[in-house]
Amino acid sequence: REAKAMDPQQRIFLEVAWEALERAGYDPDAHSGPIGVFAGSAPSGYHALAQSDPEILGALGHYQLTLNNDKDYLTTHASYKLNLRGPSVCVQTSCSTSLVAVVMACQSLLNHECDMALAGGVGIHAHQRRGYVYQENGISSPDGHCRAFDAAAKGTVGGSGIGIVVLKRLADALADGDHVHAVIRGAAINNDGSSKIGYTAPSVQGQAEVIGMAQALAGVEPDDISYIEAHGTGTTFGDP
Repeated sequence: REAKAMDPQQRIFLEVAWEALERAGYDPDAHSGPIGVFAGSAPSGYHALAQSDPEILGALGHYQLTLNNDKDYLTTHASYKLNLRGPSVCVQTSCSTSLVAVVMACQSLLNHECDMALAGGVGIHAHQRRGYVYQENGISSPDGHCRAFDAAAKGTVGGSGIGIVVLKRLADALADGDHVHAVIRGAAINNDGSSKIGYTAPSVQGQAEVIGMAQALAGVEPDDISYIEAHGTGTTFGDP
């Protein structure tokens, strides 16, 4: 009953949070140190569907439905279900939510607020079978295809997905014999402010500044970088 009334984003986040810890080889009930959760989700499109179902609404009521669907309860819900006693913070920064969650988790680890942290994000559309209205020069693709970093880029396409990583301080991970997939050398967050032509427009100067800040914190020279993963909007304006 609870699963039926729960936003798929919260339910699948809970499943993947468990899987991430399982893959890392940790049982939260047996782990003595605090485990934090830093993540965000897309707005709930499922809440209205659940409220319109008399069976679900009658069984749980408005308050319980809100707890099972509102994005403000994503991380604390997981912390409660999995018995995680570290900081539990919902992060909402639109497209950058998952990466900002990772940075905040790193900061919490460095501050020794937790010994391990889950970080990530989830976005799942409740209405899977629906299209969208194309608007010229908008963010949506005219033909349902996304061509990021392409001369033919004309727009992007929405999708559903989830990602969660388990983070620890490197010295602790090595001492505990963990399988280390990657090391975060440095990270930085900033904002463009109003130095761009519109709220949703990119700012080259702001992005360059935060990249430089991350490199400085990591002690990495530009020539040392051989691979870059970036957010390609796939739009005429973002990827000209």
